[in-house]
Formats: sequence, C-alpha cells, structure tokens
Amino acid sequence: MDRMRESVFGSLGNLENFSFLDIFTGSGIIALEAASRGAAPVEAVEQDKIKRKTLLENVSISPCRISCRFMPAELYVKRARNSFNIIFLDPPFPYQYKWELIADIASSALVKNETRILIHRPHDDFLKTDIQNLFKTDSREYGRSIVDFFIIKKNI
Repeated sequence: MDRMRESVFGSLGNLENFSFLDIFTGSGIIALEAASRGAAPVEAVEQDKIKRKTLLENVSISPCRISCRFMPAELYVKRARNSFNIIFLDPPFPYQYKWELIADIASSALVKNETRILIHRPHDDFLKTDIQNLFKTDSREYGRSIVDFFIIKKNI
C-alpha cells in the first residue's frame, strides 16, 4: 500500500488548490496524504462503523480539516452537491458494483470537467464497457492490484 500510495501521489503532483474526495477511505490514510500535500477541501467517506474511531484519530493529525462522512458510498454519491478535482476510490476487492458506482459518479454533481477519478482494484476486475464522459488516462500495476486513472471530459 505504501508503494502504491507514493506512486499515485507522485503522479498527481502538487495538490495545492485541488479538492480531494476519498471514497471507501478506511483508516483515512489516502485522505490524510492528500491533505498533507496541500489538497483542500478534503472529504472522506466510509460506511464501516468499526473503522470510525481509527479514521477520526488519523484525520485529527491533518494539517487541514478533513470532513468525514459515515454512510454507504452509493448514498453519498446520490446526495452529492459539491464537486471535486480528484476522487479516489479504494473499494473492498470483493465489492461487485465498482464500475456501476463510477458510472454514477461520472454523471453526478461530484464531477466537473477535468475531474480525475482513480480506482484501486484487483488485477482481474476491469472496466468492460465505456462510461460516458469518462476517459482512461493511465493504469499502474502494484502486484495483484491496479490503480486506473480516469478524467471527466464534459465539453466533448
């Protein structure tokens, strides 16, 4: 995870003046990394109540406020009102609806033109059909997992 995190954030570059959303945040380490690299605002979404205490402890050391939302990712996307520059998803590998969720995100209020969406996924679970306005820009392999980089293009 550390190698993946370093590589992903290295490829994103300077995050100052970028908003960042971390869906399926778990312990909040990705949200915390984004905040430490200058992203603001930063928001973290997690459904698992067992991770709540750890997440709140971790984000408490952030150099800027990280808003935490404790709800299912699907509900968060449906209720979204604010857009983000970067959206990172790290769903549990058995989660079956990752591509449906990304399609919902791509057509939600969470995105604007040029929003970047990154998803950490198992090597053998890949996007089988195109999603309108969503274009793959990169894919990076980390052992048995991959991080795909997409960008939203609304003005095409």
